Amino acid sequence: MEKDVLLDVAPVERALREFAHDRDWDQFHSPKNLSMALSAEVGELTEIFQWMTEDQSRTAGDDPGTAQAVRDELADVQLYLVRLASVLGVDLNRAVADKLQKNALKYPVDKSRGTSKKYTQI
Repeated sequence: MEKDVLLDVAPVERALREFAHDRDWDQFHSPKNLSMALSAEVGELTEIFQWMTEDQSRTAGDDPGTAQAVRDELADVQLYLVRLASVLGVDLNRAVADKLQKNALKYPVDKSRGTSKKYTQI
């Protein structure tokens, strides 16, 4: 792996491409469908935490059933995200590195430390 690789999804991308190909699912994996599936999986992850308090959400991993549900939904989110990026030809490592750099400029430490305000308000 290169020195500046933050996220290496190539093995997952290959596995997903093969998984979809073996099942003749490429025909269903349009960006529209994949983004909708990704959104649905994020919703399922959100649903786990929906009625928890802030403190309960921080300790959700202490309950084995909840921890497994969170792992499953995070995996689903990751899988759909990687597949969507692959179908669109997006290099996730480059996208993540670029976005981190943009966020560092939008949220300088001296102005954003300890505040949840949007960059347009700091």
